[in-house]
Amino acid sequence: MIATPAQLLLAIAEHETLEKTCAVFPGLTREAAQKLLRGAAGQLQQEKLPLREKSAAGPRRTVRVYSDGAARGNPGPAGAGAVLTDAAGNVIARLGRYLGKQTNNVAEYEGLLLGLKHARELGYREVEVRADSQLLVRQLKGEYAVRHAGLKPLHAEALRLLRSFDRYDLQHVPREENALADEMSNRAIDEEMA
Repeated sequence: MIATPAQLLLAIAEHETLEKTCAVFPGLTREAAQKLLRGAAGQLQQEKLPLREKSAAGPRRTVRVYSDGAARGNPGPAGAGAVLTDAAGNVIARLGRYLGKQTNNVAEYEGLLLGLKHARELGYREVEVRADSQLLVRQLKGEYAVRHAGLKPLHAEALRLLRSFDRYDLQHVPREENALADEMSNRAIDEEMA
């Protein structure tokens, strides 16, 4: 018997533990139950976001990820930044991470990975990426080759994450349209170096 997330949550409420709950559904493994619960939790989290757009089919499943990276010196102290918004531009999350000494291109990829991972954690199924790095966008679209050895694993991970969404879109935007993500990448450096 295959359980729906709603049935699984109800069974946990009644049976108290995941092991006891799995026993109610023959063939349901602990790992499969955990996967269902994570998906349900992501959907519930997504539904509680403020000002989310709704369609006739229910909650929208699209998030926009603005990503950026900064390096002071190339290489130098670097930070990754990402900002997630809904289609109306309402900010869902602001993310920043200090990277240590890195190149600007590595920081750009790390900013994208930071945003994509958070979008997956929140349960979004569609993602629209906006980045001011023409190199990053063109490499991910297959228009430019990835020649630098340090970027190859980051490029592969970014493609893997993008392909895990039901739909994704990549667009290069002017730096002015990416100011929030730029702020987060620079803030990560400032806070580490303060």
